[in-house]
Amino acid sequence: MELREVIGNRRSIRYLDPDKPVELEKIQRMLEAARIASHFGNNNAVQALVVHRDTATDEQIASLPSPVGGFQMQLAPVVILWYIQGDAMDEAGARLRELVACGALGYGPDKNKELEETLVPLFDNIGEALKAPGMVDMDCGQAVAQATLMAFEQGLGTCCQGSGGWDKVEAAFDFPASCRIVVAQTVGYPLENPDAGGQRPRLAFDKLFQLNSIGNPFPRSQEVLDELEQDKFFQPAAPLPKREEEVEAIRKKYNLPRSGMI
Repeated sequence: MELREVIGNRRSIRYLDPDKPVELEKIQRMLEAARIASHFGNNNAVQALVVHRDTATDEQIASLPSPVGGFQMQLAPVVILWYIQGDAMDEAGARLRELVACGALGYGPDKNKELEETLVPLFDNIGEALKAPGMVDMDCGQAVAQATLMAFEQGLGTCCQGSGGWDKVEAAFDFPASCRIVVAQTVGYPLENPDAGGQRPRLAFDKLFQLNSIGNPFPRSQEVLDELEQDKFFQPAAPLPKREEEVEAIRKKYNLPRSGMI
């Protein structure tokens, strides 16, 4: 499958098969994809803890954010807790030196002098601020995105879940104070059709993207749209036919809440 088709047809899969285990080799491939994603300053502050339902403790499973994830957390064979290891930013200077040494940063005869006299002191001075939500959370998004594409390529479905407070989860899994969970990602084999009901509503292109000024929409080429259509990048708009019947059948089989919201 072409990358465009993978991206275009990837949807959040909320209905996962609780009776079909996910091979850890497939989870590893997701993590491998996340590891080589772009990371601010090459700090690798984005890390992940994999919760394998068959081997995790009852306390650990019970701690997962059911007020938000609800039935999705109950069904998922695997939940990945993506988190920021703040202490990684304490090694910013060492990571910058690695970038210079491998030719990824700087140029010219004075690059090492500038590194040691300017960049490393700068990162040392703002190290605590870099641990706060911001650039490292963007890195987390990139890592999760690459892991998600790898999951879809392997026939898996995923959906990201938030929480109003991660304290209970962090305590159940013995997270150190230097770590903070950003998002939980459910992983499993889809119970629903991989189309997941079709393309969900999105705001118009010209309301989301601009060129050179906020009031100037980015020009949208019909030629590009036609090309992407030909590459099967876009799905038909949701809801697809028989979507309600599909979801209701899953609800009955697994005795899910009637509302299906939480």
